[in-house]
Amino acid sequence: MIWVVLASILGGTLLLAGIPKLRDRDGLLTVVKGYRLLPAPAERAVAATLPYVEVLVGVLLILGIGGRSPAVAAALLFTAFTTGLTMNLARGRRDLDCGCFAFGAHEVPQIGWFHAARAASFTVAALVLALAGSVSVTVPERLAAVAGGLLVVLAVVAVAQIRSVVHVGRRPVDDYLSAASIRLRATSTVSRYGS
Repeated sequence: MIWVVLASILGGTLLLAGIPKLRDRDGLLTVVKGYRLLPAPAERAVAATLPYVEVLVGVLLILGIGGRSPAVAAALLFTAFTTGLTMNLARGRRDLDCGCFAFGAHEVPQIGWFHAARAASFTVAALVLALAGSVSVTVPERLAAVAGGLLVVLAVVAVAQIRSVVHVGRRPVDDYLSAASIRLRATSTVSRYGS
């Protein structure tokens, strides 16, 4: 049953990555071009097919259809993502939109080693799943395992969303007070030394 949970986590992750890309094809092409790894025709081909491949592989993993093939396909996808991220980070190119789950949402998009490590961990998980092969489980077991895997994905998304707005150790008012403090110091300096 653990393999079904793992397949559901990988499948849910691919669905979470692929569905937003279906809605913004131009944004995806911009992200793919930003990596500067492929010739122009290949960039367009990747931007045109990647969302469909991610969604298809995600659905196959969740439904348990296709034996080891969806896990192998997921491993290949995550290996490509790891390679693209790592090559750009090694070149010192951090000011890129990851394009992992959504793009254009950040004012200053940046990739980091965290992104490469995350993609690499998904690669390892997909390889482990491919090597484990298919397991036979009853329908209720499959439903429970899929629900568990998708709950893990939703919990991670929820934590990531909360983390993006709540900064531990920092109050929202700090941003306002920092700007006000700078203005106050500037005003004090001007009044002290004349205008």
